[in-house]
Amino acid sequence: MQALENLIIQALSKVIDPATGIDVIRMRLIPDANMDKEGNVKIVFRPSSPVCPLAYKLAYDIKRAIKDIEGVKSVAIKVEGFRDAKKLETILGEI
Repeated sequence: MQALENLIIQALSKVIDPATGIDVIRMRLIPDANMDKEGNVKIVFRPSSPVCPLAYKLAYDIKRAIKDIEGVKSVAIKVEGFRDAKKLETILGEI
C-alpha cells in the first residue's frame, strides 16, 4: 500500500497550476489524502482562493492523475474553501 501512496504523491506532483507553474503538492492545495486497503482514494482539495478561476481544471487534473494509477479503485474529492465547492464535487462525481 505504501508503494501505491508514493505513486499517488508522484502523480499529484505532476499536476501543475498553470498560473504559477507550481505543482499542487508544493502549493499545498491537497491538505489531506487517504486511501483504504481496497484502493479507494479520498482527497481534500483546497483551491488557492474562494474564486480560483482554475479550480475546475485543477480538480479534473487531480482526479484524472490519480484515477489512472494501477491499483486505484475509486477517487473521491472533497472541495473546501471554494465558492462553488458543491457544484464542483457534483461534476467530479460524474467523471
